[in-house]
Amino acid sequence: MEKNIIWHRPTITKLDRYKKNGYRSSVLWFTGLSGSGKSTLANAVDYELFQRGINSYVLDGDNIRHGLNSDLGFSKEDRNENIRRIGEVAKLFVDSGQIVATAFISPFLQDRELVRKMFPAGEFIEIYLHCPIDICENRDPKGLYKKARKGEIPEFTGISSPYEVPGKPEVVISTNKLTIEQSVMKIISYLEERKIL
Repeated sequence: MEKNIIWHRPTITKLDRYKKNGYRSSVLWFTGLSGSGKSTLANAVDYELFQRGINSYVLDGDNIRHGLNSDLGFSKEDRNENIRRIGEVAKLFVDSGQIVATAFISPFLQDRELVRKMFPAGEFIEIYLHCPIDICENRDPKGLYKKARKGEIPEFTGISSPYEVPGKPEVVISTNKLTIEQSVMKIISYLEERKIL
């Protein structure tokens, strides 16, 4: 870190924003295999929060790679950096008083733990979307599994690169068993129980 760079304290604190908004900001970190429903569910939760008058936003893996992370590939090192950057961006959203949902495979435990440590206790909510790989592969909304099986996509999570299942996620959603509506309400209930909403 450059020693001539000094952190500037904001005039308005996160606590000020909590009091004004009437809810606590946090990051909802959706993780799971490709096709498990991360983007769909993150956007459905975002819609529900919007309907309740809560400031929220979705950071989507593919969308972020069109801009901020367009310089990164899919090597382990680039995936690490992809998640680190997203953690930093999510932190800015949380500091601004919003609930931010992130929809990223984020396959490695170490990367997710690194991001968790960026936040005070209770602000990082890991939501693991459990879905058997055969169902994800049957869904294959982007046709990625087919390409991976043909060897056209190297280091594809679940096929030629590992996915490390979370040890103690705050919320587990079995997207092959619950409807989107049921999944949304499970997450909303968690937020209410923790006095975030």
